[in-house]
Amino acid sequence: MSEQQEIEEFFEHYKVVVDNFQEPLRVDKFLLNRLEGTSRNKIQKSAEQGFIQVNGKKVKSNHKVKPNDKVCVMFSIPSRNIELIPQDIPINIVYEDEDIVVINKEAGMVVHPGYGNYKGTLVNALAFHFKNLPLNGGDATRPGLVHRIDKNTTGLMVIAKNEYAMTHLSKQFFERTIDRRYNALIWGELKEEEGSIEGNIGRSLKNRKVMTVFPNGDYGKYAKTNYKILEKLGYVSLVECKLETGRTHQIRAHFQYIKHPLFNDFEYGGDKILKGTTFSKYKQFVENCFRLIPRQSLHAKSLSFEHPKTGKWLIFESNLPNDMLELMKKWRSYVKHKKN
Repeated sequence: MSEQQEIEEFFEHYKVVVDNFQEPLRVDKFLLNRLEGTSRNKIQKSAEQGFIQVNGKKVKSNHKVKPNDKVCVMFSIPSRNIELIPQDIPINIVYEDEDIVVINKEAGMVVHPGYGNYKGTLVNALAFHFKNLPLNGGDATRPGLVHRIDKNTTGLMVIAKNEYAMTHLSKQFFERTIDRRYNALIWGELKEEEGSIEGNIGRSLKNRKVMTVFPNGDYGKYAKTNYKILEKLGYVSLVECKLETGRTHQIRAHFQYIKHPLFNDFEYGGDKILKGTTFSKYKQFVENCFRLIPRQSLHAKSLSFEHPKTGKWLIFESNLPNDMLELMKKWRSYVKHKKN
């Protein structure tokens, strides 16, 4: 067995290209922000063993990465080869032509296979319904994907059906010309009718499953969310969010940061009664609302972009899912009876 074969068999590989706008940053901090389920200690041990390379050269953990650097790290954990199994899972197709598919994702569906979710994902469904979808960066577990939304977020996604569409759409996402708008029910009432939330987003240093806002910019990647209040409902508000960047959990982390987390977002503190009265009837009302929507109240409502082939500007809109509609109905009724 050659040295390269031995490494491939006994080590888990990650390859990351540094973004164009990345400020100089220690490679251990950079990898900590970019990789799930790891720790700084684990990364530094990997560097000590000579298993971190930047542009093909071994580096120490204090080496600073720069824009467009190619970073490769190996950990002494056997990698799991994920076999993509096509599954006959229904998907809600909003639009389809020879280049793209626009779908309306339901709550509870993971977008692509990963740790703990190897079957039943959107990608398993896409592999069944569409043949020969292009691979994103050569990743066989993400055919057709140019973006994703969280497991318990509903709404619109665009899928590329060929390499040309993949490249064209990816460029639009990179250049931030795609218009994405979400509806979210948040705790409390914002002071301004319209505004924006800014702050670097990266993996929490305490809990790697969630993201945190780092206002000083030492960690994470720049993120900006524009918002507009659509409806005030006493102790909660319906807001429209327009993304200028597309970071993981961006809306959820940003609204937690300004102390208005999404309603029933258990990972970001929205699953507690954060606003309202101490009356037991109110407590029961909110708990009933939690049961009505056992997820974060977030829906990808609109998606607009340039068609990769025709150049035509396409606009797609989707209705709020039933659980959010029922939730809104309950809060409207509560506000109405409160005034009477």
